[in-house]
Amino acid sequence: MARSTAGESVILRAIRILEAFGPDRTALQVSEIARRADLHVATASRLIAELVSHGLLERGADREVRIGVRMWELGSRASPTLSLREAAMPYLEDLHAVVGHSVQLGVLDGNDVLFVERLTARDAVVNYSRIAGRLPLHISSSGHVLLAYGPPELRERVLGQPLDRYTAGTITTPQQLRGALEQVHRQGFALLAGHVHDDATGIAVPVRNGLGEVVATISVVVPNDGRAPAQVPALMAAARGVTRTLCAPGAGRR
Repeated sequence: MARSTAGESVILRAIRILEAFGPDRTALQVSEIARRADLHVATASRLIAELVSHGLLERGADREVRIGVRMWELGSRASPTLSLREAAMPYLEDLHAVVGHSVQLGVLDGNDVLFVERLTARDAVVNYSRIAGRLPLHISSSGHVLLAYGPPELRERVLGQPLDRYTAGTITTPQQLRGALEQVHRQGFALLAGHVHDDATGIAVPVRNGLGEVVATISVVVPNDGRAPAQVPALMAAARGVTRTLCAPGAGRR
């Protein structure tokens, strides 16, 4: 495998180029990609041209570079969350019709919640999450559910790291976070008012597989007006429906 003078493989440099794109920046100039990927502009330009020729990247009319349709196709085909999304979608749609605000499906990825599906509405309350977007575990209701039911080493790793503040309501101390996770265990859901945005409340419940393990969360983001607890029964019902579908015969083959 060809390597640069720095000892990096071509694949590693290509990965850095792809990772330069984020939820907030989906189109970038070559010079910006080079800066974000820590590559010489000439090297970045050559690799980008190869990725474009294979459809993994594409160029817009303004010469900005974007993730290509081929990348989306390959990612969707290989995604381990595909059967989870298929099982969850009917229940997410029903829940969305009831709540009228953002409804999300999240999974654990490292120290973040990765949102693999999201439904929203024109007049929905502000919500920073998006499909293929991430939030730190300590600030989101989905993150609290995944932490509460996750392995002890995950909790200790997150508790041992700085807990960044997003609003005045964000939990920022290990003691507060431990208490919040214990409450999730007692009540079976997480409700965080004003932790990510002052005007929004996040509520999340666990989704389990046939072994009883928590494999995902269903969450909603609703106005921070004190009425959020009324949404919990609908969330619980949706999560039970997804769990039943995941546990049905043939679910693993899907």
